[in-house]
Amino acid sequence: MSTLTPTLVELARWSARVRLADIPPPVQHAAKRCLIDTLGVALAGSASDVAKQARTVSLAVSATGYSVLLGHAQWLSAPAAAFVNATAGHALDFDDNCYPGVVHGSVVIMPAVLAVAQMRDLNGAALLTAFVVGSECEYALAKALTRQLYERRWWTTGLLGVVGACAAACHALGLNAERTASALGIALSSTGAMKACFGTDAKALMAGRTSETGVIAALLAEQGGRGPVDIVEHANGLAAMFNAGVLKALPPPGQNWSLLDPGVDIKRIPLCLSSHAAVDALKDILKDGAVAVEDIAEIICDVPPIVIQNLTHDAPTQRQQAQFSMPFAMAATCLLDEITLETLAETTINRPDLQLLMQRVHKVSSERWDSERLDCAPEGAWVKVIRNDGSSVERFCAMPLGSAINPLSQAQLHDKFMQCTTRVMSATHAQTLFERLEQLERLTRARDLLPHLHSVEQSAS
Repeated sequence: MSTLTPTLVELARWSARVRLADIPPPVQHAAKRCLIDTLGVALAGSASDVAKQARTVSLAVSATGYSVLLGHAQWLSAPAAAFVNATAGHALDFDDNCYPGVVHGSVVIMPAVLAVAQMRDLNGAALLTAFVVGSECEYALAKALTRQLYERRWWTTGLLGVVGACAAACHALGLNAERTASALGIALSSTGAMKACFGTDAKALMAGRTSETGVIAALLAEQGGRGPVDIVEHANGLAAMFNAGVLKALPPPGQNWSLLDPGVDIKRIPLCLSSHAAVDALKDILKDGAVAVEDIAEIICDVPPIVIQNLTHDAPTQRQQAQFSMPFAMAATCLLDEITLETLAETTINRPDLQLLMQRVHKVSSERWDSERLDCAPEGAWVKVIRNDGSSVERFCAMPLGSAINPLSQAQLHDKFMQCTTRVMSATHAQTLFERLEQLERLTRARDLLPHLHSVEQSAS
């Protein structure tokens, strides 16, 4: 019999004992930046068609409760709210990314912990602590599974996100280590996600279902439900079935904080992160005046293989396709002042000049991308612009603005937050929410986080 401690047991033993005082201030600060960004994009996404679909179905089939639907004065049970809010958070593909696992971590963790914190009437310190716990558990497991999991074409946000959502929910519920491990086993038992969802509503809906699954698993374990705590190592488990048996030693959570190393990338523009380095390289060329847009004959983007896998739409005609399109990213960078949520309208995407320039953009993946280069620039880009006379200019970008090593300033984060939130609330309420999130550990009640809503008790009375 093996004497090795199962991965989920290790994670559970750590997560069950963590308190806010155990989390270094820089980690708390990084977590609050993630929460600010994720709440902002979720509020913006709450008005999207796919979020409306999720909300309509959930209101029809789910119980009422104390967990708010972001952007709306409506409350549902915690699992249903997690589903709706995570769908909204990923609807615009503007949420953050973390390279362990290459996952959209916060978008499934935040809705889960917010829903449970409101259900149990917890304070902001409990919400913040549980968010950190969920993030660190998910990213630690992702490190052990290596980047190979994503390269095998699994959509790791759906595959590993249940760990983050469930660990956060377990901590908020106050579960002990034994029940937390069982909850994680229950959550992972039904996980699975394929990149075929890219460019469709299924991607946002899967983020929603992932967050919901984490909450339900935690609630089942609280009632005594037992799950396979060795599911990561099991012969018929996660590493064997999804990752060809690859599983490195689990990095001890709470020692090397993933929220700091490698950190979390917060998107500057609402496109798949795989295009951001190429956008910044092209912007660098254009701002130098080295090339006039009307003199562009061809744009060649030399990128890692994973970028080509992700950016599958070369002739997009609608938003979800454009967000996964290198030709759109390059053409829009040339012809628009800035790529914003507003510029992702179909009328803009189908402009004749944009469509024509998109035809001149090509992706390649050369021998430049050896393992050493990929370690420092996993979604980097060399961009070469060829002029009509055959001359060319080239720039390289390893990590774009918004990446963990080249982060948005607090002012830039605030600007993005305000642009997102003021789509559904007043600027005054948006600013109040921003300030509450900056001081989240001082918030008395998670139910009172959203300043534009009356408390659930008032609305029920």
